[in-house]
Amino acid sequence: MIRLVMAREPLPAAGPSVFLAGPTPRLDAPVDSWRPAAIAEVDRQWAGPGALTVLSPESRGGRRAADYDDQVDWETDARAAASAILFWIPRDVRTLPGFTTNVEFGLDVGTGRAVLGCPPDCPNPERNRYLVHVAHRHGVPVCDTLADTVSAALALAGRVGDAG
Repeated sequence: MIRLVMAREPLPAAGPSVFLAGPTPRLDAPVDSWRPAAIAEVDRQWAGPGALTVLSPESRGGRRAADYDDQVDWETDARAAASAILFWIPRDVRTLPGFTTNVEFGLDVGTGRAVLGCPPDCPNPERNRYLVHVAHRHGVPVCDTLADTVSAALALAGRVGDAG
């Protein structure tokens, strides 16, 4: 069973969790979010004892934050609280550039809780090359499918959940 917590909703006090980090479609971009597929894959794969919380930086009902700082602070706190941080970067510099994601990955790469997923068939896979290199240097799992990225993140979340 999974529980979905979306942007600016209260974070859980305990239990295993996965933060879905990566580019969010812009309001003016004609592209669907990758997160519903990720949530479905997490739900399909999660077999741990008890519930897993999935933390999504997208807003419920598509409502954007009234104050940018509220969104940034929630995302920062949610990533810090997560058992695993799943980075999925289907890079498209036109519609899903992921500039903020680059910074977040840099902040989280050394935490021992990050997993990097970069599909080789995205429009601009060459723009992920540096992140993949840094991930390897830090021992971060690197995957090229969403299913494998979810599996790697759930392995981290399950380990943390079992220890707690």
